Amino acid sequence: MIVIITRSPLRISLGGGGTDLPSFYAHEDGFVLSAAINKYVYVSVSNPFFKNIFLKYSQIEESSSVNNIKHPIIRETLKILNYQNTGIEISTHADVPAGTGLGSSGSFTTALIKAVMQFQMQSISASELAKMACHIEIDILGEPIGKQDQYIAALGGFQCMTFSKNGEVKTENLKLSTETVSALKESMTFFYTGINRSASEILKDQHTRSLKSESEMLKSLRETKSIGYKIKDTLEKGDVEEFGKTLNEHWKIKRARSAEISSEYFDNIYKTALNNGAIGGKLLGAGGGGFFMFVSDDKRKLKKILLEKGLQEIDVNFEFEGTKVLLA
Repeated sequence: MIVIITRSPLRISLGGGGTDLPSFYAHEDGFVLSAAINKYVYVSVSNPFFKNIFLKYSQIEESSSVNNIKHPIIRETLKILNYQNTGIEISTHADVPAGTGLGSSGSFTTALIKAVMQFQMQSISASELAKMACHIEIDILGEPIGKQDQYIAALGGFQCMTFSKNGEVKTENLKLSTETVSALKESMTFFYTGINRSASEILKDQHTRSLKSESEMLKSLRETKSIGYKIKDTLEKGDVEEFGKTLNEHWKIKRARSAEISSEYFDNIYKTALNNGAIGGKLLGAGGGGFFMFVSDDKRKLKKILLEKGLQEIDVNFEFEGTKVLLA
């Protein structure tokens, strides 16, 4: 029996988020900083005794044909990889729930492609893996999402990503000292709000308004990109406190972009955090729920007040490996 297990890291966006959508970089280059974290999406692939397709995710599917698969990413991945119906079972598991702003869809897609290709005794580079995952989610399925999730999942580490008008993506490692990485780890905290949401639903508004070249939306995204470059310089200089302050600027711009990004409840949490040890922070991903990320100079005080408000802290570290095969 063949058993393949792959994993892809989830991510936190450090700056520039939103400029990786085609509706923005069609106008001008986008720029995003992302970091992979030690929370993962796992995919296992095996060959069952019967020549059917068995799927286990939040639902259970059995199909005799790829075209009849309900899960869109699995269906299109098997189609693009020319899967021949010899019998396959695919299961997935994640360390945190989907819809929480950590890029789980991109992580799932990269882990799935890697697993199926390994099952077919094929290999793929990290950059080609990310490119294929973007093609499936954005070009084939038409999701109004960006490209940072697929690339950071495939590559891991801290990545600076530039998104060109022609659709090409250039990546380079963020140049951080080991001391800066440690200082970031010590100053950052993550809290789950208990609210999940669909990133694509929130991003539709930005996508539509960018396609229409709406001046306010493009202005907001240009400011976001500029702050992304500022955060890059700040982190490479090792100034974590200034990073926190700049993150606060980043959140204000992001918050004003759409009414769906925050709410009175989230605004209250953010204000409380700033009054109790946080220097800056934001809701991760598209917003609307999921995880808050804060940079603070008094983590103990911050944790105490936010735990009292009913938020759940998760311990996060950075991951320097991208999508990988754990078992083959």
